[in-house]
Amino acid sequence: MTPPRAVPPPHRAGSDVPFLVVMGGLGGSYVVLIVALLAADLAFTSPGHFAEALRKPEIQAAIELTLVSCTVSALLSVWVATPLGYLLSRFAFRGRWLVDTIIDIPVVLPPLVIGLSLLILFHLPLGGTNLEELIQRRLGFRVTYAEPAVVLAQFAVACAFAVQTMRVTFDQIDARPEQVALTLGCRRSQAFLHVALPQAWRGIVAATTIAWARSLGEFGPILVFAGATRMRTEVLSTTVFLELSVGQLEAAVAVSLMMVLAAMGVLGVVRLAGARVAR
Repeated sequence: MTPPRAVPPPHRAGSDVPFLVVMGGLGGSYVVLIVALLAADLAFTSPGHFAEALRKPEIQAAIELTLVSCTVSALLSVWVATPLGYLLSRFAFRGRWLVDTIIDIPVVLPPLVIGLSLLILFHLPLGGTNLEELIQRRLGFRVTYAEPAVVLAQFAVACAFAVQTMRVTFDQIDARPEQVALTLGCRRSQAFLHVALPQAWRGIVAATTIAWARSLGEFGPILVFAGATRMRTEVLSTTVFLELSVGQLEAAVAVSLMMVLAAMGVLGVVRLAGARVAR
């Protein structure tokens, strides 16, 4: 009986250190850039600038409108994105590529174009009137250059990101349990509500986060469609613009850091909640 032959160790062509150094250097350069930007803002401002900015009634009103509008926009985005993402994920229908393309238009268009298109839509002549006048006459409130315009401008862009997030979410969920539920007598609506939707909670949390953060940073459509009227349609993104326009650079930087902290706080809290739901 011959003794077993020793298996030679696997041959390595060389060290992985150069590869990791190159990859880490290329990827880390962007992280360093973001950290440098934040560090520059922190070095320029001070706690006194924060306190002074928070004491301004205009900025207090902008903070309140920002929180309300971003929350409403995020909820509307998820409300629309969940069924649309499900349909795009589960059903192959004629023209689906066209729907995908239309949804991606707000992502690739310049923000000012979105705001201008909304402005034209609400003032386009419709039989001697326009959509703005019709809403004001029937519902009793204005849209253009008012608070609803802020929410609509944010929603027009944020919803596109939420739809793509929800579509990826449903793509990653196995469709077989839904098919089993259908064979057991469930309707499609019951299979969606009781089988697919509970499994999509992590994606819903992610879509809400993305929509809220995207709404927070929206500027161009709001400026064109809602304006930047202080104490009325001013949000934090337009506050930065207004403070810069009057030479208040310290206040503009302070507000910018407020937006960074708000975005980091929301992302951290919602991602933590999403991880707990996933577990």
